[in-house]
Amino acid sequence: MEIAVVIIVIVVVIAIWYIGVSNSIKTAELKINEAESGIDVALTKRYDVLTKMLDTVKGYQKYEQSVLTEIVKLRSGMTMAEKNLANSSMDKLTKDINILAENYPELRSNNNFVELQKAIVEVEEHLQAARRLYNANVNSYNSKIIVFPNSIVAKNMNAVKKDYFEAEDIKRQDVKMEF
Repeated sequence: MEIAVVIIVIVVVIAIWYIGVSNSIKTAELKINEAESGIDVALTKRYDVLTKMLDTVKGYQKYEQSVLTEIVKLRSGMTMAEKNLANSSMDKLTKDINILAENYPELRSNNNFVELQKAIVEVEEHLQAARRLYNANVNSYNSKIIVFPNSIVAKNMNAVKKDYFEAEDIKRQDVKMEF
């Protein structure tokens, strides 16, 4: 009789542990999804600000819409690798707009343009914060699913490691300052 009680207690403890680990992994995955949504919100906000900036710039200079058309693809359904590519395209667009502003000094003095430049700084900071939150959640999730004995539960759940949001190779290089 005592052996049966001990076995039942062990089974119950294992079941409670398994459910707890399973719930912990699911919660971590939800946090990743929420953080990924935060990146989407920041990218959308970035796109909207850049679009408005481009409209302001158009008053001074004609600009190709094809770059913006490609960037519109950053809506839902993209993998993290695709979001990294969209981010690169938007970085290029930001540089192009800034170069255009350098070529047209009267544009730089336009109040709308100055306000939009300030908005870009704020948008970029928001995007960086969203990326950091996403990567922190990915790190937490990946840690949960690879650590033993949690890895046993993760394997049964078919949980796989998530990709981090990574900077492009060009951004990993030192910036050359020339005046």
